[in-house]
Amino acid sequence: MADDDDLELSELDDDDIELEGEGTELLAGLDTSGEGMKTSKDLEAVYDIPVQVSAVLGKATMQVSQLLKLGRGAVVELDRKVGEAIDIYVNNRLVARGEVVVVEDRLGVTMTEIIKSERN
Repeated sequence: MADDDDLELSELDDDDIELEGEGTELLAGLDTSGEGMKTSKDLEAVYDIPVQVSAVLGKATMQVSQLLKLGRGAVVELDRKVGEAIDIYVNNRLVARGEVVVVEDRLGVTMTEIIKSERN
């Protein structure tokens, strides 16, 4: 199911996850070798930078006329099947796939795989 560019969470070494704090799991697997940042203390400067996180359940394409006909209770069919992984984006970049979970009375997302992407 995962292609060669995908990294399963179970494939991460303990050395890949040195960071602590909320939201740092997205930085797991960060290459810290060479002249780059080496410790979580070096990353403190970026901890307060806001990022936009989106969990996409699915997508649909329709004409404006169809959109205008939608009303309360309308159902829009998405391009995903029940149980299929959802996409998790950070600042409009696909970073992971996951599953929808219910925590108390709120919806949440659990990451099941982290997507490795090539840097430009």
